[in-house]
Amino acid sequence: MLKERRGCLTKIIIITVVLLALAIISVIFFPLPTPHVDIEPGILWHIGGFPITNTFLASLLALGVLIGIFYAATRRMKLIPKGLQNAAEMVIEWLLNFCEDTAGKEYGRKFFPIVATIFLYVIMAALLSLIPGFDVVGFGHYGSAPGGFIGTYTGWIVENPIFRKANTDVNFPLALALISFLCVEYWGLRALGFRTYLSRFIRVKQLRNGFALLFMGNLRAGITGIIFGIIQVFTGFIELISEIMRIISFTFRLFGNMTAGVVLLLMMIFLVPWVLGSVFYGLEAFFGFVQALIFGGLTLAFAVIAITPGEEET
Repeated sequence: MLKERRGCLTKIIIITVVLLALAIISVIFFPLPTPHVDIEPGILWHIGGFPITNTFLASLLALGVLIGIFYAATRRMKLIPKGLQNAAEMVIEWLLNFCEDTAGKEYGRKFFPIVATIFLYVIMAALLSLIPGFDVVGFGHYGSAPGGFIGTYTGWIVENPIFRKANTDVNFPLALALISFLCVEYWGLRALGFRTYLSRFIRVKQLRNGFALLFMGNLRAGITGIIFGIIQVFTGFIELISEIMRIISFTFRLFGNMTAGVVLLLMMIFLVPWVLGSVFYGLEAFFGFVQALIFGGLTLAFAVIAITPGEEET
C-alpha cells in the first residue's frame, strides 16, 4: 500500500515538473505577440453599403455548420439510428424532454423549436471559435511585437481576423434576445388572450373599485382601496419594466460572459502559450454550453410564466 502511494506521488511530481518545464520553454522559445482585445467587430468588406463584419461571417458559419450537420444526419434516416443520426437524435430528444418537463407536453412542443434553435445556435457559435486558427487568420502585416516575458515575436500580425466569435458582438445576442422576447410575448397573448395577458401590467381594477366605494360614501374602504390600487398600478408598471429589461439582461449576459471568456483565453495563451491554453479551451467549451443552456432555459422559463394565468382585470 505504501509503495503504491509513493509510486502515485512520484508520477504526480514527474508530471508537475514536465508541465513546469514545458511552461518555461514555451515562454522563452515560443513567444506570442501581445494580444489585442477590441470589443467592436472588424469590418471586412462593404456590400451595397452593408458592412460585412467578421462576427457576421462567424454567425453565418455557425448556421451553415448546423444546417450541414442535421442535413447529413437526416439525409438517409434509418429506423435503427447509428452514427451521426443517432447523435443528432440524442441531442434533439434531450432538448425536447427538457422543454416538456418544464412546460408540459402540449406547450413544450410549441416552445421546442425556438428554445432548441437558440441553444444549438449559441453553443455552435461558441464551439467554432475554439477551432485552432479561427480568430488568428486574417488581414494584417509582417512585423515585430513584444512576445511574452522574454523575446520578441516576429511574423504575421493579424489586425482584423476573418472570423471572430459571434457571441462577442453585441448585435448577435441582441438579435437572439429580441427573438426570445417577441416569441414569449406572442405565446402569452396566444394562450391567455389580449385582455388577460395585459392585466399583468395594467392593474387598475383595485384603484377603480376604491374610487367607486369612495363615491358611494364608504370613505374608509374607498381610501384603503385607492391606496392599495396605487400600489397595484405601480407593481404592474414595475412588471412591465422588468419584462422589457429582459432584452437588456439577455443581451449583456451572453455578450459579457463570452467576451470575458475570449479575453481570459487570450491572456492564458499569451502568458503560457502551449500548456495552460488547452486547459482554458476546455473551460471555454464548458462555459459556452452553460451560456447556451441558460439562454434557452430562461426563454423556456419566461414562456411558461407568460402562459400562466394571473389575476384578470375587469
